[in-house]
Amino acid sequence: MNPETLAAGLSVDRARVNARLQALFGERGAAVPRLDAAMRHGVLVGGKRLRPVLVYAAGRALGAEDAALDAPAMAIELVHAYSLVHDDLPAMDDDDLRRGQPTVHKAFDEATAILAGDALQALAFEVLACASHPHLPAMIRTLAQAAGRDGMVAGQALDLAAVGGHPDAEALATMHGHKTGALIRASVRLGGLAAAAEGDPRLAALDDYARAIGLAFQIHDDVLDVTGDTATLGKASGADAARDKPTYPSLLGLVGARARARALVEEGVAALAPLGEGAAPLKALARYMIERDH
Repeated sequence: MNPETLAAGLSVDRARVNARLQALFGERGAAVPRLDAAMRHGVLVGGKRLRPVLVYAAGRALGAEDAALDAPAMAIELVHAYSLVHDDLPAMDDDDLRRGQPTVHKAFDEATAILAGDALQALAFEVLACASHPHLPAMIRTLAQAAGRDGMVAGQALDLAAVGGHPDAEALATMHGHKTGALIRASVRLGGLAAAAEGDPRLAALDDYARAIGLAFQIHDDVLDVTGDTATLGKASGADAARDKPTYPSLLGLVGARARARALVEEGVAALAPLGEGAAPLKALARYMIERDH
């Protein structure tokens, strides 16, 4: 798949999930307008929508219709948005800028940001639970496990504990595999579950792919924190070094980190062999992971 075709596909899928997220907030009244505004700020202002795109690409690769992928695509983005709202809080990463805009606790206040994150997470499960699908229990379990104590939240706890430390490559991979990789793996699995039941060997191939590209994505994020600029990234560059966070460039150097990311992408692409030509968009997305500038 050439870059132009990938870019066009990304644009279509982003527009699709954005329209559905906008409609989700537009179709209901707000009991607390300030809370609703903070939630909107957290999820509707910018974003790559990479996780929903992965839901659509994985689902299509196994033959799912787009209509069956909309709810999991929205749900995964809502959970991702909640995680960013909470990650940016003073008690966590204490960031002022996200997606080129003030973070939710800066645009509103800290208490409202906490509540907005809580509400976004709950809304994610509401959206998914209201979908009609034979594999819905597996989808809900996938999202819950990825978001919870053995997934993303565990990764954030490991990340906070690692500040100022010097973990080895295995420990760093474990941390990133939970904090960032868990939702990327869930995105791909949710798309797969829209077409296939648990136990289908194609889901195992998708998971091998997602595990590899999830880590590649985070390594590239670490690289961009060193090489990117704030205007392009939409968040403060150099933040990891300023907080004394362990990263792949600090462990392997920029050259080594980039090489590791490339190797992971090729590992992920190879895992898709059982899926045939239908996996072409997933392969293109894997390479996009380490070519993006933000």
